[in-house]
Amino acid sequence: MEDFNKKTKIFKIENLEKDRVMIEEAANIIKSGGTVVFPTETVYGLGGNALDEEGARKIYKAKGRPSDNPLIVHISDPHELYKIAAFVSENSKKLMDAFWPGPLTIIFKKTKEVPYATTGNLETVAVRMPSNEIARKLIEMSGVPIAAPSANISGRPSITSAEYIEDEFTKRVDAIIIHSDSEIGLESTVIDMTSEKPIILRPGKIGKKDIEKVLGFEIEEDSSLKDKNTPPKSPGMKYTHYSPNAELVVVKGSETEIVSKIKKEIELAKNGKIGVICLEKYLGYYDGLGISLGENHIEAAKNFFKILRKVDDIGLSKVYIHFLEGDSVADAIMNRLIKAAGNHII
Repeated sequence: MEDFNKKTKIFKIENLEKDRVMIEEAANIIKSGGTVVFPTETVYGLGGNALDEEGARKIYKAKGRPSDNPLIVHISDPHELYKIAAFVSENSKKLMDAFWPGPLTIIFKKTKEVPYATTGNLETVAVRMPSNEIARKLIEMSGVPIAAPSANISGRPSITSAEYIEDEFTKRVDAIIIHSDSEIGLESTVIDMTSEKPIILRPGKIGKKDIEKVLGFEIEEDSSLKDKNTPPKSPGMKYTHYSPNAELVVVKGSETEIVSKIKKEIELAKNGKIGVICLEKYLGYYDGLGISLGENHIEAAKNFFKILRKVDDIGLSKVYIHFLEGDSVADAIMNRLIKAAGNHII
């Protein structure tokens, strides 16, 4: 087991301008090859210098992540892209104009300046420009693009609030910037723009229809690797993700069928503590076993990673999850929850 003994600095940011000195100190840590956990609008990120091979290795080490899983490179201004992307197509520019800053990651052919340690040995690089002002200021002050996967120990649920950050990363990283909860709560949509036809590799808040509206033509969607021996072009495509210790079961069907299936499972259960993750309106069916995702899909996106961690905090052994559908946000949530459940669907 890895022994971590870093002296982690904690920066609690309340106001961007008032606390500028703390952000500058964190930026200097990035410049000098260190690692910093920082907030974004999607989830908290675990960052290091994207152009420094050793910096990328430190990220993998702190996260406990396989080094063939590519990192997303974060920039603070679109002009910074041309240092790391070898070619930017007109369609890519359309997407940048429409969705940056924001939760869209675009995959480009990489330049020689981007080390293979950052890209998981691929010739492509995944890039996004976050809308979170603290994240952008950190990147700007660092003077380098920041490679940053989600800030969680690999395989565990992503972190979207300050609640778990210190416990998970103190002694693992050089600094932690703590601010408010993530605005969106879902990792970014990832789209590959290196092929003739764009392909969505990971769903997110920005959906297929949103992208097609900007590009003016139909695109493909491929959110999972069919061949496990193929190197992943996007984070979240190869390894088990987001999993709490509890056994998770996704339940599909009509609303009536889902409720009926779960009630039957609860009746048959003899041992262990059981829970049900669902929207607020279904809580009444489960006699106090229900855990609310919120009233709608937007609230569910903000809450579900916190809920996956809460499942372990309260010691549940098995949890049933209501299947969500109807829009791109629901699709993105279910992409994560099905991975967390190890594709266990009834």
